[in-house]
Amino acid sequence: MSHDAIHVRLAREMGLTIAQVERCVALLDEGNTVPFIARYRKEATGEMDETQIRTLQERLAYLRNLEAEKEKVLRVIGEQGKLTPELEQAIRQAEKLQEVEDLYRPFRPKRRTRAMIARERGLEPLAQQMLAQAEKTGSPEEIAAAYVNPELQVESPEDALAGARDIVAEIVSDDAAVRKMARELTAARGVVKSVASEKGDPEKAQEFEMYFDFQEPLRTLPPHRVLALNRGRRLECLKVTLEAPADEIIARIERQYITGRSIWENQLREAIADAYRRLIAPSVETEVHGELTEKAEEHAIRLFAVNLRNLLLQPPIKGLTVMGIDPGYRTGCKLAVVDETGKVLETGVIYVTLGERQRQQGEEVLIRLVDKHKVDLIAIGNGTASRETEQVVASVIPRCSHPTAYIIVSEAGASVYSASKVAQEEFPDFDVTQRSAVSIARRAQDPLAELVKIDPKSIGVGLYQHDVDQKRLAEQLGAVVESVVNAVGVDLNTASPSLLQYVAGIKASVARAIVEYREKNGKFRSRKELLKVAGLGPKAFEQCAGFLRVTDGVEPLDNTAVHPESYAVAEAILRAVGATREQLIGHGQAGLRDALKRLSPEKVAAELGAGVPTVRDIIEALQKPGRDPRDELPKPIFHTEVLKIEDLKVGMELMGTVRNVVDFGAFVDIGVHEDGLVHISQLSHKYVKHPSDVVAVGDIVRVRVIEVDLKRQRIGLTMKLGDPPAEERPAGPRPASGERRGAPGGRRGAPGAGGSGERRSSARLEEQLEARQTSLEQQLKALQNKFKRL
Repeated sequence: MSHDAIHVRLAREMGLTIAQVERCVALLDEGNTVPFIARYRKEATGEMDETQIRTLQERLAYLRNLEAEKEKVLRVIGEQGKLTPELEQAIRQAEKLQEVEDLYRPFRPKRRTRAMIARERGLEPLAQQMLAQAEKTGSPEEIAAAYVNPELQVESPEDALAGARDIVAEIVSDDAAVRKMARELTAARGVVKSVASEKGDPEKAQEFEMYFDFQEPLRTLPPHRVLALNRGRRLECLKVTLEAPADEIIARIERQYITGRSIWENQLREAIADAYRRLIAPSVETEVHGELTEKAEEHAIRLFAVNLRNLLLQPPIKGLTVMGIDPGYRTGCKLAVVDETGKVLETGVIYVTLGERQRQQGEEVLIRLVDKHKVDLIAIGNGTASRETEQVVASVIPRCSHPTAYIIVSEAGASVYSASKVAQEEFPDFDVTQRSAVSIARRAQDPLAELVKIDPKSIGVGLYQHDVDQKRLAEQLGAVVESVVNAVGVDLNTASPSLLQYVAGIKASVARAIVEYREKNGKFRSRKELLKVAGLGPKAFEQCAGFLRVTDGVEPLDNTAVHPESYAVAEAILRAVGATREQLIGHGQAGLRDALKRLSPEKVAAELGAGVPTVRDIIEALQKPGRDPRDELPKPIFHTEVLKIEDLKVGMELMGTVRNVVDFGAFVDIGVHEDGLVHISQLSHKYVKHPSDVVAVGDIVRVRVIEVDLKRQRIGLTMKLGDPPAEERPAGPRPASGERRGAPGGRRGAPGAGGSGERRSSARLEEQLEARQTSLEQQLKALQNKFKRL
C-alpha cells in the first residue's frame, strides 16, 4: 500500500477528506505535537480535534507497520522461491497484521514437526494423493503399502497413512482461510467457563467467588469480566477455559477439503479432526483470547483516561491556606500547613488513636495551627486512620477562632510521590510521610499541578490498571496529562519541572533548564525570553509558547492563549474595536469583552486575510486573558462535621462527589469513610449505555441512600430522584452480586462484576427487572414519605 493509499484508507475510516489527512500527516511527520496541531493549525487540518489527531497518529503508525511487515514477508517468501502472483496479491491486499501472519504461516521457519518427519520419510506424495481423492475403489492400505520402507522407519501401511495424515493436518492448519473461519466462529459462538482452583491463596480466592461456577458467551462478555477472569487465572484462583464450537468448525473444514465420495474420506476426516484439535484450536483460542483481552484492556485504558482527565480538570481552590493531614495509627498523623502559593509554613505530627490524653494533645495542636496560620481548609487523606482523624478534625472546628472546614482528599499516589526523586529534590529534609502530607494539601489547592508529579497509573481512578498492557497504559495516560496541561495553560514563572515537561515541545531536560534559568535570572518577563534557555530552540519555542503564560510581563498578550506568531492579527483585532494591548490588564476588560463579542470572526478573517478558526480563537482568548478553564467548574464540597456510616438511613438525600467511574456504575463520596456505589441502573430514569455518559470524576451530585450494609461496610445509592417521566420506564441491567462489592480504584475493591442472573433469557430477565424496579420504587417512596414525617 502506497502512502497515497494509506491516506485514502485513513480518510475513509475516519470520515475525513484526503486533504485533511495529508496535511495532518505532514504536520506530524515534521515533528509537530498533537496539542500544537489541534490548537494552532486548525486551518491546515480542517479543525480536527485532539482525539481525531491522536487516532490518526495511531492508525498511521499501524498501517505503516503493516506495510513494512508485508514487504518483509514478501521478501522472505521470495527468497524461498515460493512466491506466486496469487499469494503476493493476497498479502498486498491484507488489511490486518493477523491476515499477513496467516498467509505467512506455511512459509515461516518451524521447529521440527510431525509433518516434517513424515516428509523426510518420503510420504509427501501419499499425502497429496490423499488430498486429490481421485481413487474411488480399492483401499488406502493397498496404496500405502508402496510407501513402506523400514530404512526410513515406515514399518507398515498404517505407519505410512499416519505420516500422510500428519502432512495433511499441517496443510489444513496452515490454510489462512481455515484459520480465519475458525477464529471468527470461535469468537462468535465460543463460551468462557471458569471454576475454582485449589492452587491459589484461599483469602484472595474469595474475591472471585462469583466466578467459581461461571460461564458466558464470548460475544456478551463485558471488558471488566474479561480482566477479572484473567486476574483470577493469573493468581491461580480460577481455572478458565474457552469452549469453541468444535464440531461445527470441523464440519466446515470437511466441506472445504472433502470433495466427494472416495476411499480417502475417512482418512481425511481423521486428519482434519487432528488438524483442528492439535494444531488449530490451541493457537486460535490463544489468538481469540488475546484479541478479547486486548479489547478489554483498551476499554479499561480508555475509561481510566476519561477519569484521569476529569480528575486533572478539577477546579483549583485558590487563595486558601491549607493544612494537609496524612492519617496514621502507630506512627501518628503527619501535618503540613501550606500557604495559598503552596509554600510549606509548618509541619508536625499528632497521635489521635493511642489514648485520650494524646488525642487531646492532638486536638490542641490542630487548633493552634489553624489559628496561628489562619488555615482556611483542612485536607485529610482517605487512607488508614482517615475516619478517626476526620472525627477529631470535625470536633475541633467549632473550637477554632479562625473559621475553617475540611475535605477528604484521595491520597492515591501520594506515597509514590513522597518516595520519588522529585519529592526528594523538592523536600530533601522531610521524611516520606511529611512529603505525603504536603502533597495532600497541595492537591486540594491545585490537583493538576500536584498530580502531574505522580505516575498517572498510580492515581487510582481506573479499573484493573495493574492488569493491562503497562506500556500502552503509560502512553495513553501520558497523552491525557499532556492534553489537560496544554488545555489549561501553564504559568511560566511558577510551574514545576514536573508540570512543564507536559507542555507541548518541552522535554524533561528542557523543563529543568527552564526552572534553573528562572532561579538564576528571576521571573521571565516575556515568552521570547524562553529562547535564552539552554536546549530550547526555535522549533520547541513554536510548539510550547502558546501554552505558557507570563503574568505581569512586558507583553500583555503573553498572558493569553494567543500564539506569538499571531500577535499581529491580535493587535489588528484590538484596533478594530478601538482597544490596545494594555486594556487586557486593568479595569477596561469588561468593556473590551463586550466589544469583542460583537465582532464577526468571518468578517474579521476576510479583512485581515487570516483563517476563520484562528480569528475565532484569538477573539475568545482576548475576552478572557489569564483564563483558567477549570474555574468554571463546580468547586468541591467542604464539610464541617463528620457523618458516620451508622448515621445513614435509607431514604436520606445527600450531596456527594464522584470519586471513580467504572463499567457498572460510579463511586460517590458522601462524607463517610466508605464511598457509596451508584449502580448503572440507578444513574438515571433513562437508559444508560455507560456510566461515563452520565457522570464524570469530580462531579457534584445529589444522591439518595437505598441500602446500608454495616457488616460489609457497603452503601447503595441512587441518582434517580423524583418520579420518572410517564412515558419512560426504568432501564438498565440489575446489579449482579459481584458488582455490588465495588471495584479496584474505589474504597473497597472486587475483581469484577456480573453474575448468573445475566445469563437468563433476555425476555424473562426484562420482566423480572421491571417487576423488581416497580416494587423497589414503591418501597423507596413509602420510606421517603415516612422519613419526611419523622
